[in-house]
Amino acid sequence: MALHELEKKLGDMERAVHLRREYFKAQSALDFSNLPVQGYDYAKIYGSNCEVVVGYVPLPVGLAGPIQVNGENVFLPMATTEGCLIASTNRGCKVLSMGSGVQSIVLADGITRAPCVRFPRARDAAALKAYLDDAANWTDVAAAFNSTTRYGRLTSIKTIQSGRNCYVRIVCNAGNAMGMNMVSKGTLAVLGHLQERFPDMELVAISGNVCTDKKSAAINWIDGRGKSVVADAVVKADVVARILHTTVDKLVDLNLQKNLVGSAMAGALGGFNAHAANILTAIFLATGQDPAQNVESSSCMTMLEKTKDGDLYISVTMPSIEVGTVGGGTHLGPQQACLGLMGCAPHQVNDDATTEQGARRLACAIAAGVMAGELSLLAAISTNELVKSHMELNRKK
Repeated sequence: MALHELEKKLGDMERAVHLRREYFKAQSALDFSNLPVQGYDYAKIYGSNCEVVVGYVPLPVGLAGPIQVNGENVFLPMATTEGCLIASTNRGCKVLSMGSGVQSIVLADGITRAPCVRFPRARDAAALKAYLDDAANWTDVAAAFNSTTRYGRLTSIKTIQSGRNCYVRIVCNAGNAMGMNMVSKGTLAVLGHLQERFPDMELVAISGNVCTDKKSAAINWIDGRGKSVVADAVVKADVVARILHTTVDKLVDLNLQKNLVGSAMAGALGGFNAHAANILTAIFLATGQDPAQNVESSSCMTMLEKTKDGDLYISVTMPSIEVGTVGGGTHLGPQQACLGLMGCAPHQVNDDATTEQGARRLACAIAAGVMAGELSLLAAISTNELVKSHMELNRKK
């Protein structure tokens, strides 16, 4: 019997996990004593989230906030083992909420899949590109895509040619789902439709890496992927002095020299920020998102300016936050609870998934949380308190 078939053969999910642990201990002398096994709903993950299961890893979850986002108070559940992160983010939430709060806007919404197709000659590939570049031809293509899903809708196509290959970047509005399965299924239908018109077309890969998923890529930075979000706020100068113990001028200069010039000198791609990935990944883990998508989702441009009144203007621009409130790990109990803490769980928003209320609300909250983390960390660096705070909160006494 194959190890991954134990659940199916036994019909007892937890017993299957226990037997699998015993097998590995007998075969390889592995020590599972500190890896928990009891008290987990293995039926929830069977066939959908994890295979060859031997236990689970508990992660501590802290709560930052509330932070005022678009006029509402929002809490940020964060799963992390990095001391000081939530305390720092919480300080940023407090500061940003002391004024008019954060305005967070979804600029664009579309998950992508870009298959690589090959033709006998470059001229043949160019014919496909010309066909897809003409929006008049999208009606039939969209009909093929949309026939595969209730909620997903094809919104645009971008074709990039290299020699006799074409990379067809298909953009889909996925509702409240993150949408990778949805866009992949629809893409197969599109390819079937195109094959009828271009019989010499050969599918090389359903994902040709122009998507681009789980990798840094300029195309995501420029064209966006998932939710493209911008958020901003104004912090009074006296709040900067009283709570952050620094000045507007110091913060603006630090952001320029560190996040903009320093990142440019390092050849950063989407990394024009202090630690956007920290906040985003912690919320991803807490809410059942795909943690590997933090690579592109944490792309962020942090901007600080001094206003005419001498206050601090701060913004974050995040072009590729890939999140959902249905599908993936979001259906698991603890992750669903964390979505609930943010007001993003499916039962808390409009039941019509085409509204994207839950997923968009989540993306807007993440961007606001990132801004809070950016502001607090920059303040700690400007006052040279970063190392001290980590020594106090990030080291076991």
